[in-house]
Amino acid sequence: MALTGRAALLAALGSIPVGILEPGWTGILAVNGPLALACACDYALAAPVRRLLLTRSGDASARLGETADVTLTVTNPSRRLLRAHLRDAWPPSSWQPATETEASRHGLSVPPGERRRVTTRLRPTRRGDHHADRVTIRSYGPLRLFSRQGSHKVPWTVRVLPPFTSRKHLPSKLTRLRELDGRTSLLTRGEGTEFDSLREYVPGDDTRSIDWRATARQSAVAVRTWRPERDRHILLVLDTGRTSAGRVGDAPRLDASMDAALLLAALASRAGDRVDLLAYDRRVRALVQGRSARDVLPSVVNAMAPLEPALVETDARGLTAAVLRTAPRSSLIVLLTALDPAPVEQGLLPVLPRLTQRHTVLVASVADPHVARMAKARGDAGAVYEAAAAAQDQSERRRTAEQLRRHGVTVVDATPEVLAPTLADAYLALKAAGRL
Repeated sequence: MALTGRAALLAALGSIPVGILEPGWTGILAVNGPLALACACDYALAAPVRRLLLTRSGDASARLGETADVTLTVTNPSRRLLRAHLRDAWPPSSWQPATETEASRHGLSVPPGERRRVTTRLRPTRRGDHHADRVTIRSYGPLRLFSRQGSHKVPWTVRVLPPFTSRKHLPSKLTRLRELDGRTSLLTRGEGTEFDSLREYVPGDDTRSIDWRATARQSAVAVRTWRPERDRHILLVLDTGRTSAGRVGDAPRLDASMDAALLLAALASRAGDRVDLLAYDRRVRALVQGRSARDVLPSVVNAMAPLEPALVETDARGLTAAVLRTAPRSSLIVLLTALDPAPVEQGLLPVLPRLTQRHTVLVASVADPHVARMAKARGDAGAVYEAAAAAQDQSERRRTAEQLRRHGVTVVDATPEVLAPTLADAYLALKAAGRL
């Protein structure tokens, strides 16, 4: 229960004539006695809060940057009219800054035995699961002098999914994939190592593609066409250790790695390959296996949503063991991790032969564009020192990448804006070269 501002205002106005005409206890009682009686009647006529029935419905998921509408149904089983203000509390990251007050507070009036709905519109600023907190209701009497107040726990969870901003690159990559498959209007020889069909020889074709048996059965020279291999296994491995927590721009490295992994998962599933996901630091954080081409992308997005970087050093031996368990046969292992020299040289390189002897390995890393800008800076002594430090960092990353390439690993090192399309291009290049 609580006094309202209206009751306080009436008490303040009543104190003015008391102070002038009848100062003392008699005047105070003459003013505050009727006010107290009015407050008691107002409280008695206010609808009880504890007996209200509340349920939720609405969106259970949304992409980061989009809105999610959660509807709260308030049922008034009492015999009194409910005049109330309601606050639907959610974590601060469920709204854009400075919009929480307007978005979470609602006024409503519910007649006896009826129900009303109010909708809270969330616009989350962080990925992951957002859980509803309590619903606080303040019920007023007809005079709005006194109020009843109480809270209800009405559980609801909205899962905020990765935004998948690299989706805009998917049409161009699918066009390139169709070119590799030989399904475009350009009647070019399909690349790859999996036999597709026979067609008539045209000048310029590789003579090694001539099928002499088919030529002997017909009057024209026939050549084989090929297509990239299908039904290959792609394992996306997200390193969620401490290096993934480093911020590049406004987001952690892990978010840029997720975006690149999503584009590759969408592209590979359209290419007919099987895609799995493994997130690991010192234990398995997420695992998606055995999904169909239609279900793989929603499953991967849903598994990525609650992932957060763990401030621990990634166990490279444990990661390797988890990869070999998840991909027992020859596969393309796409490891999204950092190219920092210490973690790679001390952790990944010693165990890398266990992966490369069975699998094709591709390492993708997020580069910081601020380092490239620092390397070009000049003008004063501070800028020169920063440029030297940036040049040293770039040199170490190139040396680390070269060490990985000596082990037969394909390395992609790009800034967040171009990492996803560059990784997709690397996948298509491996497919065109028949290395999958």
